[in-house]
This record gives sequence, C-alpha cells and structure tokens, in this order.
Amino acid sequence: MTTDEALDLSTHTPVTDERVKKQKPLQRLILRPEVGALIGAIAILIFFLIVAPPFRSPEAFATVLYASSTIGIMACGVAVLMIGGEFDLSTGVAVTFSSLAASMLAYNLHLNTWVGSLLALGLSLAVGAFNGYMVMRTKIPSFLITLATFLMLTGINLAVTKMVTGQVATPTIADMEGFPSAQAVFSSTIHVFGVGLKVTVLWWILFTAVATYVLMRTRVGNWIFAVGGNQDSARAVGVPVTKVKIGLFMFVAFCAWFVGQHLLYAYDTVQSGQGVGNEFLYIIGAVIGGCLLTGGYGTAVGAMIGAFIFGMVNQCIVYAGWNPDWFKFFLGIMLLFAVIANNAFRNFAAKR
Repeated sequence: MTTDEALDLSTHTPVTDERVKKQKPLQRLILRPEVGALIGAIAILIFFLIVAPPFRSPEAFATVLYASSTIGIMACGVAVLMIGGEFDLSTGVAVTFSSLAASMLAYNLHLNTWVGSLLALGLSLAVGAFNGYMVMRTKIPSFLITLATFLMLTGINLAVTKMVTGQVATPTIADMEGFPSAQAVFSSTIHVFGVGLKVTVLWWILFTAVATYVLMRTRVGNWIFAVGGNQDSARAVGVPVTKVKIGLFMFVAFCAWFVGQHLLYAYDTVQSGQGVGNEFLYIIGAVIGGCLLTGGYGTAVGAMIGAFIFGMVNQCIVYAGWNPDWFKFFLGIMLLFAVIANNAFRNFAAKR
C-alpha cells in the first residue's frame, strides 16, 4: 500500500474518478441541445414585446401559439426523424394528401367523416412505411427518396382531386355525419381565462411530451439516438435499425395526417396545391430547436421552441406593422443564427 493510499484510508476521503465526475446543474443545462433556441426565443419575445404593442394582448399571444402549433406538431415528428439520422421532404404535401384523402373518401363513398379520416390515416401510414422501406432497401439517401415521394404526392394531390371532383378543391363536408365531433377533436376552440385557444396548442404540447418521454426514458429512444449517431454500430449491438427507421417515417406520416385533419375540419374544404414548400418550415423549426443535420442529436422540446420562434416572428411582423415580405429574410437570419449557436454549444459540450 502506498503512502497516498494509506492517507486516503486514514482520513476516509473517497477518491473520485474524473471519468464519473458529476456535472453541476447549470453545466448540464448549458449542454442541452435546445439552450441556444431558448435563448433566441427569449430575446425575440422581448424584442417584439417592445416594438409590437398589439402582441402584448392575451388574444395576440393565443394567435401566435396557434400559428406555432400547426408547425410545431410537424416539427416534432421531423425532429425525431432527424435525430434518427433521416430527412423527409414530402411532409408538406403529405399533410395536404391526408386531408384530401379524408375529404374525398368520405364525400364520394358517403361515409361518416371519421371513417374517411381513419382511411386517410391508413394511406398516410402507408406513405411513411414506403419512404422508410425504400430508404433502407435501396440505401439511397432519404433526401432523394422523399424528394421523389414529394413529386409523386404533388401530382396525386392535383390529378386525383381534378379527376374525382372536377376542380382543384374538395367539396364541403360540413353537413355530413361525424363532422361536428371530428371538428371538436381536431380544430375546436377552448377558452382559458376568457381567451380563445385552439385545441391544436394542447395537441402540440401532448405530441412534444410523448416524444420527449420516448426519446429520454425508453429503450426505443435509445435506439433512435443510436441509429442517428451510427447505424452500423447500432446494428452491431442488436438495435433493429430497419424497424426503427421505418417506424420514424411512419411517425412523421402520422403527424402529417393529424395536421391534415386539422386543416380539413377547420376550413371544410382543401386546395390540392397546398403544402408545397412547408416541408422546409418543419425542418427549419427542428434545426432552430437544436437538431443536427448529421443526426443523433436534438430534442422534441427544442423543436417546440423552434416552432414557437417561427410562429412568433410570422405573426409579430404583422403586429409591428412591418411588410410581411420581410418574413423569409428574418427566417433566414434565425436559421443562420441557430446553426451557428447549435454548433458552438455542441463543440462546448464535446470539450466538456
């Protein structure tokens, strides 16, 4: 026994291994993927509270939350998929596809609208499974596979709608059986302290909470981070990589179905050309929230914050009386800032 060891034994002072040294709470907080987005959200919130007086009302804030929720539900699914190391460029038109399918199936087959929505869910999940299967089967990057799906769905949305309805929009289904109850689930308004709040805000919180629990507290969540970090290594330790990736694409498809049903029951009719370009908004929301394009890093909470930033800027530019044409410019600035901030925080985490 050495002199140092004897000293440790005599004083009963444990020797702490640096490899298992506990991090301080503040240090753990700084290393979170969504910290950069949170700081940005707080700064933008304070800025618009100062320059946009109408934003200070509860009703205006509720409007911002609604605008954020429709993006946020999709950003949640896209973020989980990105953590798993994949992309889906078909999400924007997939939302429209689900709402068109539900409307036309219910109207033309004289079905309860709930039945039409459930049939549309089956079609949406099939699209997600197709994307995942093709990515895993062909080994072609998901960027290209889902780009092809984007083009196919864009054509299907327009061509089938014209063929079935004779126009580019679906007919009204507001008078059909099941519409009122489905509308209550997907697009109703609830009142909180006298302020009208769209139910999609609550669904957005629920989607984020469930995704966070799965990612952080379950074996499936460990698998998702593993396949996003290195799928070959994940497969070597027994992770069912193919099933996980197909499941992730199907989860994104489910989110697209849900948002599509909201649009259908909120507006009653759907334009077949809607959704093109929205896929980038969902990805931007996830990236602003801390997800890396390389996979294996990010959180659903970060995607929620990113969607809130999007909704806040989108609405508050109007509240501030500015030209809405500047929105894309501000969105680009936010994306650039998010990428730089996320990279800085990640490098700091790696050093620590």
